[in-house]
Amino acid sequence: MNYRKRFLVEPGAKVQLGELDPDFTGKHANETAAKADIADDLERLRKLQYRLYAEHERSLLIVLQALDAGGKDGTVRHVFGAFNPQGANVHAFKVPTPEEAAHDFLWRAHAATPARGHIAIFNRSHYEDVLVARVHDLVPEEMWSKRYDRINEFEKNLVQAGTHILKFFLHISPDEQLRRFKKRLDDPQSWWKLNESDYAERKHWDGYRKAYEDVLERCSTKRAPWYVIPANHKWFRNLAVASIVAYTLDELDPKLPKPAADIGAIRRAYEEAAAATSPA
Repeated sequence: MNYRKRFLVEPGAKVQLGELDPDFTGKHANETAAKADIADDLERLRKLQYRLYAEHERSLLIVLQALDAGGKDGTVRHVFGAFNPQGANVHAFKVPTPEEAAHDFLWRAHAATPARGHIAIFNRSHYEDVLVARVHDLVPEEMWSKRYDRINEFEKNLVQAGTHILKFFLHISPDEQLRRFKKRLDDPQSWWKLNESDYAERKHWDGYRKAYEDVLERCSTKRAPWYVIPANHKWFRNLAVASIVAYTLDELDPKLPKPAADIGAIRRAYEEAAAATSPA
């Protein structure tokens, strides 16, 4: 299945998240049936990242957004764990620090964008400033309503500089979120993740849904597309995200650079060294 086409938010399209099934798993009945496809995609990611890093011409920015317990950390661990950390970085965007708050809202995002040959994964992102800021009235509507255009321009500038952008909204249901909260509550190893605000935020579900719909409608562009990933099933979330990223890197087709050294001379030097150390 072409997950990129299936889950793409076409530029200018209207989005109704309530009409998109977060339980969707396509042709795969369960995780066991999908295991081989997931493994193949992760291996493709390893090989393609190596070529992107070696080419050192372009970069990739991956944005992950979701409601609490939506699976951002799990996606980082199970999908992007395939990347060599030498060429991939994860940036978690939390409440702005005093230094970050003293600058414009895109300052901290720009500082974390990937260098050539690198991949950056944003766990939350610059979109928090039209999500949390909007839902909780942290800034007036007159301010946050202007940020969509600034975000689009920011992403356009990145693309023009050689950074390719993929944005994923991990779509879960309210019932699935509650199940995940309960699982954390029952597991002492997960208590560090718990926060009273997680449950308080549930009363804002409709506000976040509307805010995300506006983000998806206004900020999915040909150069920086949004994908809505059914994420009630973690294994399918991993499969869909890995497939789309691998497909995109395949399309970029990064090339290994030509060797700068004289390979023939190095080979001859090796053969001479090997002969000199061989037993008589």
